[in-house]
Amino acid sequence: MQLADVDQGYPGAEPEQAAQAHGLALEVVRLPEAKKGFVLLPRRWGGKRCLAWAVRFRRLVRDYERLPATVVERHWVAFVCLLIKQAVAAASATP
Repeated sequence: MQLADVDQGYPGAEPEQAAQAHGLALEVVRLPEAKKGFVLLPRRWGGKRCLAWAVRFRRLVRDYERLPATVVERHWVAFVCLLIKQAVAAASATP
């Protein structure tokens, strides 16, 4: 990952320096000037969507684990399960 899309709450030098320390570039996704009603912003909800998928696994809803490594391993298992489900769905959809 080289580019992070962030909302308007992260402008300025401090978030940009923190991102550069981790090798990331920040791109602030702004609302259009003439906004009327709900406007879908591009590329902003990818991380939140992934976290929402992970929360569907019961053990990831709360912080039950004592060791950070255990939490990381449970996230790996959750996302592997999600990827397998998507691969099976894609394989069954193709003729």
